[in-house]
Amino acid sequence: MFFGREAELRKLDGIYESGKFECLIIHGRWGVGKTSFLREFLKTKEGIFFSAQETCKSDNFDYLKSSIDLFPYKSEVKRVSVENFSDVFDQLFWCARTERFVFIIDDYQNLVASFRDISQFICAQIDKRLIDSKLMLIICGTAPIVMEKETLSYSSPFHGRRTARLELKPLSFFEMRRHFTGFSPFDEAVIYGVTGGVPRYLRQMRQNLSIEDNIRALLLDPSSFFFDEPANILRREVRDLTYYNAILKAIASGVVKNSEIASAVSLETSACTAYLKNLIALGIVGKHTPMTEKAGKKTVYDIRDSFFRFWYRFLPQNMSLIQAGLGAGIWRRVAQEIPAFMSEVFEDICREWLIQQNEAGALPAKFVEFGRWWGIDPVWKDAATIPIVAYADNNHALFADCTWSDEPVESGALYSLAERSGLFRYTQKHLFHFSRSGFSEECAAVAARIGANLVMFE
Repeated sequence: MFFGREAELRKLDGIYESGKFECLIIHGRWGVGKTSFLREFLKTKEGIFFSAQETCKSDNFDYLKSSIDLFPYKSEVKRVSVENFSDVFDQLFWCARTERFVFIIDDYQNLVASFRDISQFICAQIDKRLIDSKLMLIICGTAPIVMEKETLSYSSPFHGRRTARLELKPLSFFEMRRHFTGFSPFDEAVIYGVTGGVPRYLRQMRQNLSIEDNIRALLLDPSSFFFDEPANILRREVRDLTYYNAILKAIASGVVKNSEIASAVSLETSACTAYLKNLIALGIVGKHTPMTEKAGKKTVYDIRDSFFRFWYRFLPQNMSLIQAGLGAGIWRRVAQEIPAFMSEVFEDICREWLIQQNEAGALPAKFVEFGRWWGIDPVWKDAATIPIVAYADNNHALFADCTWSDEPVESGALYSLAERSGLFRYTQKHLFHFSRSGFSEECAAVAARIGANLVMFE
């Protein structure tokens, strides 16, 4: 089942319509739906789809040769006897000499592993004759480190030959919820938190089951789909999972500074930094500094991938019990911590909503950057946090707070946000407060008086 990706498909169609040679690099985490996306794009186009396998060079060539030989070419296209990789690209040239033709290499990291010089080889073919054709060459891969080295970096062979790149990201909450109409808004948000919007994971969620039953079936069972998923993803990129597992568990438990993470996992800070850099490159961990400040002592790390965030928060400490088949008892423990977990997820959802509104021109100003702020309140001499901060070039700033609670937000929370916004010297300040359960009458009255925006999740 394919759904969503309308904006990304429009982008590919726009590149396709250029009519000239194009070399597009597509990348994204495993399970994000790259293959389904490319097959959907190719449905109405003339082209060949090749999926590289985890095998040797000769086998991959045989599979590619079959794709080339079995394609139903038009009668006017010159046929080439394909005996080697050069012949493959000769055939592609004749297919795209006068008409648009698409050639897709999926799972490119597998081809690189079996043919170490494949990137240099393809680029030589581009320079030799493909640049003068109407070929749309799409190279798609999962392994972030391999794709960066081979196709995206300044030193990669494709630098100067790549005409476009597209990172396929997990679905946004609002794109996801259009396809999960059988759940309540609360359940949709929890599903988003558990799956991170990854299509492969979303397809495992059964709409005829409750959230509890879905999580117990998919995560709290040693034979479940998700049970070994993080380890399987990490093993595609790194050899030894020991410290990666320990670092992710530490961050998921609330240890967020480099030195504190290093201490928690018994590593030197410099060694911990190297592991964190790899996790950032893999798109699993994020590195953050308070808005308006430079990177330094306040820099913190979080688990950017929501699925990893959920898994490492709840499963490692319960692994023995899960292996013993005690999922029901574990769920009671997990359920108690879901509200705290969802507070961070809710911030992500609210930030997505604001960014969408900003792109649509529906906010008071056109904000150029969204982030988070934390620091010390100089008046109260206490730690202060603002979950969402954005600024515009015309001295406008936006400050937002997010409350994931069973109770309506009271006026004190709005006064607190207004007070924290006073730490900044912008002349035009716009306050937003998001709530899962609405707002009290007094809070609504205060919002009207001070010009704050109240947004209820529904």
